Amino acid sequence: VPQDVPVVFSAHGVPKSVPAAAEDRGLTYLDATCPLVSKVHRQAERLVAQGKHIVFIGHAGHPEVIGTFGQVPDGVMTLVETVADAEAFAPTDPTNIAFLTQTTLSVDDTAEVVATLQRRFPVIQAPRPDDICYATSNRQTAVKAIAAMCDAMLVIGAPNSSNSVRLVEVAEREGTPARLIQRADSLDLSFLEGVGTLGITAGASAPEILVRELVARLSEHFEVSEREVETNRETVSFKLPRGLEAAAA
Repeated sequence: VPQDVPVVFSAHGVPKSVPAAAEDRGLTYLDATCPLVSKVHRQAERLVAQGKHIVFIGHAGHPEVIGTFGQVPDGVMTLVETVADAEAFAPTDPTNIAFLTQTTLSVDDTAEVVATLQRRFPVIQAPRPDDICYATSNRQTAVKAIAAMCDAMLVIGAPNSSNSVRLVEVAEREGTPARLIQRADSLDLSFLEGVGTLGITAGASAPEILVRELVARLSEHFEVSEREVETNRETVSFKLPRGLEAAAA
């Protein structure tokens, strides 16, 4: 990173070593970590301070997983991705463990792994249900609600976005063909052959402008009418990252 370029830490969070390195170099940075992710970071620190070993349910290599592991010392947290991992987990003290989850995994995503851990370790400490990213859960609920009404679905999001990929899977589990696209211009129109009703949704971090771009492109090729389906009204708001508050005032 050049010395005179501001740095923004993503909503997924970063290890503690990253802002420390930025400060050592005298870089200007904005920490845009989602407050729900920061909450999990603080929980991890508290659990470690209590002497507990943490099972972290998530996807290896995901930025949020990397960031959360970077909040605590090595060796105090174990990553579990699958039911098989949960079955194989062998803690030193089975009576002194807790689990946390990647916030962008819904309750449905983690249910089998959690059930396996709780069956094997009845005293394992669980996090609060509201640690799950509400945007992730709400979008999956919405996809389940509209998939049956649609001939196909498009999900706007990045290929490395866990929650966006999961939306495609949710639609397909409901029996509706679905595709993940990053921008309107990446859509292969042949996917829409024979489609009369198209469902559109987006990953938790995708801005509304990407949805509008997609609708605009579709309008160039088809006669389009829109119907919005609301399953949950989102009223949660978060403060701007420190450093942007004054600029927005």
